Amino acid sequence: MAEYDLTPVAVPPVKTKYRTICTKIPVPESLPIFEELQRSEPRSMMGQPPIVWDKAEGSVVSDRWGNRWVDWSSGVLIANAGHGRPEIAAALRKMVDGPLLSTYVFVHEGRATLTRMLCEISPDPQQYQAFLLSTGSEATENCIKLAKTYALEKHGSQKRIIVSFENAFHGRTLGAQLAGGIPRLKKWIGCECPNFVQVPFPDGFKNPDTSFDLFLSALVQKGVQPEQIAGVISESFQGVGPDFFPVEYARKLEAFCRQYDIVLIMDEVQAGFCRSGRMFSFQHYGIQPDLIACGKGISSSLPLSAVIGRRDIMGLYAPGSMTSTHSASPLAVAAAIANLKILREEKLAERAAAMEKILLPALEKLQKRHARHFGCLHGKGLVAGIQVVKPGTREPDPATATRINIACLQKGLLMFAPVGIAGECLKICPPLTIPEDALRESLEVFAAACDEILK
Repeated sequence: MAEYDLTPVAVPPVKTKYRTICTKIPVPESLPIFEELQRSEPRSMMGQPPIVWDKAEGSVVSDRWGNRWVDWSSGVLIANAGHGRPEIAAALRKMVDGPLLSTYVFVHEGRATLTRMLCEISPDPQQYQAFLLSTGSEATENCIKLAKTYALEKHGSQKRIIVSFENAFHGRTLGAQLAGGIPRLKKWIGCECPNFVQVPFPDGFKNPDTSFDLFLSALVQKGVQPEQIAGVISESFQGVGPDFFPVEYARKLEAFCRQYDIVLIMDEVQAGFCRSGRMFSFQHYGIQPDLIACGKGISSSLPLSAVIGRRDIMGLYAPGSMTSTHSASPLAVAAAIANLKILREEKLAERAAAMEKILLPALEKLQKRHARHFGCLHGKGLVAGIQVVKPGTREPDPATATRINIACLQKGLLMFAPVGIAGECLKICPPLTIPEDALRESLEVFAAACDEILK
């Protein structure tokens, strides 16, 4: 992750309908806030471009010194319905004025409403249930737990392995990082776990082989028999890209899981809730997972996650034995209900698919212009990513990616820090409600920043 210089830099002023830059960047008056954070919290929290958010509305983020940025982060793919939606604020205000702020796992009415709504968007509303949690890591941990429990109870202890993919990210807790596929993120664990096995992801760039035969041969190479596998977990698109499965590969993976009664888990924490032009990104592949991990865009605001899964798997634990302190927090649930209504009523999946026709051609044109520096471009709907490489190679170039990221910040375009294996990927994920003219303007700004840095 990039470390950003906190030295204020004089930059050209900007004043448009959606962007304003009227101070040095970072703002000199903001430095005491950063200095306090350096004293009072771990440096791990200082990995994003140095602005202090004051307001976020629609697709624009503002500080309190008059600067405004078009947001290409959605707060890391949270604000799918846009920042500061009045409908979500009104739902939260109603709960606060109620007042109803916390219930543990005692029932409140909103919990029944939200679980029903999540079942309705599942692959089979009659056969799927929803379990509400707080974070994406909790959701993926519970998917792993349920898959292993199902395998143990139905097939015995020999069926214990979780297969995941290289370069995958499933969260920052122990089980989520054991399933993750980025070695440097799990160095702290101190040992390999033989029950978690990673195989190459068929992204077509970092791994040119996109055939399902590679999956089977990787299992053989690692000494894993299909009968030993409890579950297969994958992001519906890998967040380091975004990298999508080839459709044929995904369907063969599903058939493999059905053949050996393996629980197929799709991690939709980043990918879900209309982001890629469908309600869930696995729908692009025409497959039906057994468990779905949800988060981020489920509420467009407050911390909430969910596991949506087959009734027979979700029901493995007795009453009181699979809960969470803030499961179905009334505030987060109210936000999610309002959010799901917005996603449906404003047809934001269809809107994301339509905006793809503006986003991807502009990025493809830019990629061709800088082909020596831009290794590949992947995207669907309103999520895309460009891999920045050292000229004429496939070697990641995180330093150049960060320079482009900073140039965008100085021009009024906010992206989160470059992601990827080395921090080389420029990730593009504006709110799904971004106005068309704001998207076109921000694409021009992005192109200008790339031209400036890569000239």
